[in-house]
Amino acid sequence: MALITLEEAKIYLRVDSADEDGLIGSLLISAERLCADIARLTDEEWTQADAEVSEEDSAALLSLRASLKTAVLYALGYLYEQRDNADHHDLSLTLRSLLFAIREGRP
Repeated sequence: MALITLEEAKIYLRVDSADEDGLIGSLLISAERLCADIARLTDEEWTQADAEVSEEDSAALLSLRASLKTAVLYALGYLYEQRDNADHHDLSLTLRSLLFAIREGRP
């Protein structure tokens, strides 16, 4: 199970039809990659955060997932709404603020 499914993304974006599923799917992948890069997560750390939630998950991992989910949804919404005139520098600065706690202490 992904951190954010296509259905969750469509609900967040308030999209009812399947007409833009391809676009939303590709923007979701871009938003996830952007957030992982800004948070300085390794592929292994992203895989762990993106995995299905289990009862054994620590509070730290659940907190990481919540922060990442918020940031990914923000990035997705921004990329979707501003697809014609997105300011990627502004988006990156906002994501850095959202993901600051995750970035802190990483090389």
